[in-house]
Amino acid sequence: MLLEAPIYKEIFGTVKIYELQKLLKMDTETEEVPMFTIVNIPREDIYRTLGEMAVIVPMKNEKLHLVDGVLKAIPHKCPIIIVSNSKREGPNRYRQEVDLIRHFHNLTHSRVIIVHQKDFGIARAFEKVGYTEILDGNGNVRSGKGEGMVIGILLAKAIGAKYVGFVDADNYIPGAVNEYVKDYAAGFLMSESEYTMVRLHWRHKPKVTKGSLYFKKWGRVSEITNRYLNQLISEQTTFETTIMVTGNAGEHAMTMKLAEIMPFSTSYSIEPYEIVYLLERFGKWEKVEEYKEVFDQGIEIFQIETLNPHFHEDKGQRHVKEMILMSLATIYHSNLSSENLRRRILEDLRMHGIIGENEEPPKPVVMPPIKDIDVKRWMKIVESNSETLLKLGL
Repeated sequence: MLLEAPIYKEIFGTVKIYELQKLLKMDTETEEVPMFTIVNIPREDIYRTLGEMAVIVPMKNEKLHLVDGVLKAIPHKCPIIIVSNSKREGPNRYRQEVDLIRHFHNLTHSRVIIVHQKDFGIARAFEKVGYTEILDGNGNVRSGKGEGMVIGILLAKAIGAKYVGFVDADNYIPGAVNEYVKDYAAGFLMSESEYTMVRLHWRHKPKVTKGSLYFKKWGRVSEITNRYLNQLISEQTTFETTIMVTGNAGEHAMTMKLAEIMPFSTSYSIEPYEIVYLLERFGKWEKVEEYKEVFDQGIEIFQIETLNPHFHEDKGQRHVKEMILMSLATIYHSNLSSENLRRRILEDLRMHGIIGENEEPPKPVVMPPIKDIDVKRWMKIVESNSETLLKLGL
């Protein structure tokens, strides 16, 4: 794979955010690249890395045809972890997903784990290991995507994955998913730190306009979130920047070592919160002893522009407004935000009719890192009590 080399970066404490790198060639046998501005990632290295990466697919009542395409596109070397929050009554969508996955495994012999987010065994395991921040008032796992991601990361850790990548289940272009996972591997192979995140920027996000496809460069939510994340960084460094272009990157991946120390927020604030947290915790040389290895190695954040466009389900304007609200709420409530930045966020949200004149954005609910969970004990409790866990080829 040929990529633009990661030349320019913003350094914020021990966090390095690299500028957007364009993918130049998906597959190549080029041995040497004469230009220092281009980096060659050998095919063999990519496939070796794929074997160490679990791909997590959170889903909720998605079209089975789309799910089928996504699963078939994930490289065979990657174990697949599906965390479903789909209906189990009238109709039982989860049963349909399980039937699809059984058939997929029988055809491909891919390694797959699927579990329902509301599984009693999952909730009991979290309760027993003392990780109750993920549970609601009734003792069940909450319904958010972030909660599903935490479950997926723990399952990935239990099977020994070195990396975790996330892909959405509603992608209309299966070939894009195949590229995304290989892009993750390329990002990890460029890194010099065991604490690395790879975030993808879609080349285009097609929209149907007046009966034809319009290949839009930026989504509305991304434009707004990236602008305020860059303002947050600029205020801290006193140098204006446009470095951050992946504030809402649902397609992203990280090393297991980084995933273990990351808190996860809920609702639609997950992806921007990851950036805000890393800047808050590791953007200053404070309390170094708690994470000495992290401060020694540094945290690297790569941003890669995909070749494939991203074409997914349209969830409607209400969904867009909720994403904007929770994305900006993360920045608004950050201890790095100045009063001036908070004021601009409030003005923007009120101007778009997302909050009322006297309202503030809600503070995101945050779950602590999983680093202190005994994953072997957690997994043993899940396997002993689960009603939905299915492991195929593992």
